[in-house]
Amino acid sequence: MNYLKRFFPILLFTLILVGGVRVEASFFVQCPGGDANDDTYSDTDPTIRCIHVTGGDGFINMADKNLVPGGTLMYIFSFALVPNNLPNEEVMEYGELAAEFSAPTIKVKEGEKLYLTLSTVGMLRRPDLFDPHTIHYHGFPNAGYIFDGEPMASISINPQSSLTYFYNLVEPGTFLYHCHVEATEHMQMGMLGNLYVTPLQDNNATLKNLGMARPIGTPFAGFAYNDGDGSTGYDVDYPIQMSGFDPEFHNANDGIQPLPFAAMKDSYMMLNGRGYPDTINPAVLSNTFTEHPSGGKASQKLHSIITARQGQRILLRISSVSTVHLSTLMSTIPMKVVGKDARLLRGTGGQNLHYNTNSVNLGGGQTFDAILDTQNVAPGTYFLYSRNLSDLVNNQEDFGGMMTEITITP
Repeated sequence: MNYLKRFFPILLFTLILVGGVRVEASFFVQCPGGDANDDTYSDTDPTIRCIHVTGGDGFINMADKNLVPGGTLMYIFSFALVPNNLPNEEVMEYGELAAEFSAPTIKVKEGEKLYLTLSTVGMLRRPDLFDPHTIHYHGFPNAGYIFDGEPMASISINPQSSLTYFYNLVEPGTFLYHCHVEATEHMQMGMLGNLYVTPLQDNNATLKNLGMARPIGTPFAGFAYNDGDGSTGYDVDYPIQMSGFDPEFHNANDGIQPLPFAAMKDSYMMLNGRGYPDTINPAVLSNTFTEHPSGGKASQKLHSIITARQGQRILLRISSVSTVHLSTLMSTIPMKVVGKDARLLRGTGGQNLHYNTNSVNLGGGQTFDAILDTQNVAPGTYFLYSRNLSDLVNNQEDFGGMMTEITITP
């Protein structure tokens, strides 16, 4: 019975190909007053934000380029951002083997209404897998369980179908998102992304956009939370997401083999979907998969370079999406932790519970908001890295993994 269950989809897919039957995708975007765009609002309501992503498979190249020319090619599942105004009938072709790791960063504002459409394009590399996908907005207080993304409590999106999630963004903070279908497998395979909400208090982005240090007496470029006292103010901010891959698990999925859940062990540790030194490469990285015309797409778009001028305050939006790892992220510049798990650290009496540290310890699903004050930091290069020595490798290659650089300029 298990054998039939495993291979029936392959037989069905083969019959469809042989018979010449073509199944039309039913992708549909809901965006009141406009089209789903990246960074574009509704034409009729400036508080409505619309984003469209696909869910499917693809490839990335790992950072072990000293041992493997071009880096080890790794099979993944993930999401991809759909370009502005792409017609629905072109979404399928665009989304094939377009998975991005880390998944596209979602940055929105408190008070906005987010319409987030997920179109499941299926697994081109593994047509025997009919896996649906979801988006679970981790830590968000949904008013309706239907949009939670946990498939037994809500719904999931089958291949060649779409669902538009609705979120009324009432709370700021650093969150994350992931697929919740067969969560251990889909998260290990890469369906993980940064998501954060800027507060209503964050209403002056002029200095941040110009990359200028904050003169005395002027407002901050942004705030982590609605603090009321400016204690979470910052000049530049960066999302930093911690993750890891088990190559044996990924290779088994690519090779249609039993998946080693109990033996899962990550040996490629990453920040924003890259191991060092790829973390400090500002370029968008494309994969080297060439066995299909849809291969070779840009798949690692987010670097982890942190830069600031001396005197600026840096907000790090740190999250962990590791499925099996607990890591300690350390900064050689002292950090002040002002938020945890999308909550301002403040007591019931209104007192700030911020604390100074050089490291934060994160398990999967946790987030921290940490501010680095560079007022008394000399210009130069500093480091953000895992204190776990086993995290500082790219599988069999030393001197890599979960590390990036912080550059302070005069």
